Amino acid sequence: MTGQSFPDFGLTPEERRRAVHGHYYEQPGMDGARGEIWCYTDRYAYRAGDTVTLFVSSTAERYRLDIVRDGGVETPVLTLEGLSARWQDTPDQCSVLGCGWKASHAIQIPAAWSSGAYRITLTAEGRDGRLIHYHHLFILRPTAGAKPGRILQVAATGTWTAYNTWGGSNHYQGITGPNRNQYAPVVSIERPFCRGFVVLPPGAPRVPLEVPVPPAMPPRYPHMEWAYANGYSKKYTSSGWASYDSHFFRWAERAGYAIDLASQHELHVEPEILNGYDCVVFVGHDEYWTWEMRDAVETYVKRGGKAARFAGNFMWQTRLEDEGRRQVCYKYRVEEDPILQGGDLTRLSTSWEDPRVGRPGSETFGLIATRGLYVGWGGCAPRGARGFPIYRPEHWAFAGTGIYYGDILGADSHVFGYEVDGLDYIIEGGLPRPAEGSGAPEGLQIIGLGMSSLKEESADIPADDQFLSDEDALFVAKTLIGNESAAAVDKIKRGAGMMVNFPMGKGEVFHAGSCEWVAGLLRKDPMVEMVTANIMNRYLSGR
Repeated sequence: MTGQSFPDFGLTPEERRRAVHGHYYEQPGMDGARGEIWCYTDRYAYRAGDTVTLFVSSTAERYRLDIVRDGGVETPVLTLEGLSARWQDTPDQCSVLGCGWKASHAIQIPAAWSSGAYRITLTAEGRDGRLIHYHHLFILRPTAGAKPGRILQVAATGTWTAYNTWGGSNHYQGITGPNRNQYAPVVSIERPFCRGFVVLPPGAPRVPLEVPVPPAMPPRYPHMEWAYANGYSKKYTSSGWASYDSHFFRWAERAGYAIDLASQHELHVEPEILNGYDCVVFVGHDEYWTWEMRDAVETYVKRGGKAARFAGNFMWQTRLEDEGRRQVCYKYRVEEDPILQGGDLTRLSTSWEDPRVGRPGSETFGLIATRGLYVGWGGCAPRGARGFPIYRPEHWAFAGTGIYYGDILGADSHVFGYEVDGLDYIIEGGLPRPAEGSGAPEGLQIIGLGMSSLKEESADIPADDQFLSDEDALFVAKTLIGNESAAAVDKIKRGAGMMVNFPMGKGEVFHAGSCEWVAGLLRKDPMVEMVTANIMNRYLSGR
């Protein structure tokens, strides 16, 4: 990183501020006179033989459709020319209600297509004669039956749904409420993906900083500045196939592993999809889960399955409505959740650590987001560890790597960040272990641990320059301690990101609690690739 400096992407200071603090999003008509084309599908995932229904809205009357399987190699599978399209009216609150467009085209999936991610590209002629494009994606889930020696990767579609900015509202910002300035606690999957969820150009910044931060410098957020300057969603690197899920799937196929792909939505309605697999994998930014999804994973592991989670921020309980087409998560506004009016309080759409829910995230994956969270960006450890500091190099995951106590795994590829999961812990004799009352499962071993923070905090940085501020710290203090006092915030504001391993019933869980583990696979970090392979090989061998 020596000698590098923050890029400006051609933005003025005022534009940089809007890039970070403003609310901008994809919406019909945003490309003006040039014209545009959009689409969505009726589901996230399909079986072979199912029909994929496309809903297209376009200023052009004709378009070309290309479908490519996006795996270890890109494989074109279908091209259709001259398909008809029309402009379709879109409701103002489409983010919540769905777009409601008429079906435009239907594709029956051939039996010969293999499980994986299928990228749809629509191409048409803009009003100025130049081509306009849109990218979408659907998942072809595997067929039922025993899958010895195969990995099942489960895409983080709950988090895709939560971050999608198309139409103006998601679980973070929005155009809902009396003043059209509130995030939406209910969002629909029946809308296009925001720009950057499916395809990204090489070199698009990730969230963790890749440049040195000078002394007393106010936080900068290059990923949001790049998005604003280049017409992408500011949430492109918070979620989506392009930033996260794709990198593990591609690496696995290139490394010679047999791998299938499903969406989280299958876990919710069809938990038996996990049956027959030796190993199930979760990666990237994997923040939003339903109760039923957790049930599926825990049942699978207790019966002898192996779960590997290379992901961070196991934070929110959601509910699915309308046959999975709408996702509910009230989050910070949990007191507005209608389930409080006589419903089952364990299904509150809030943090898993809320006492009313009574099901800490550590019961499934060993770690919790509320004792981890931010590192490597903004005012949260921007000069912190870029990889996992290793405490137990003798662990089987490190076999053959030559790693030592105190080494930092993945520092070269920046695998530690931008959101991490952890536990309360103590260190004795130079080795960390879960603290009493941490909620750690029996037998959990901490093999790697780095520092994180729940709030941007510096005497040198004005509050107006902070993106994260103290909102999450106040929320976590209220959740874990019961109040938002300064003393409560002080107890919870320091966190950690961990690598852990533990048994569950007849099975086992390995959890590298960081969103950015996939950056090590994307950047071909040999140490990260070797550790990942060690875990896959052990779990696929049935050991």
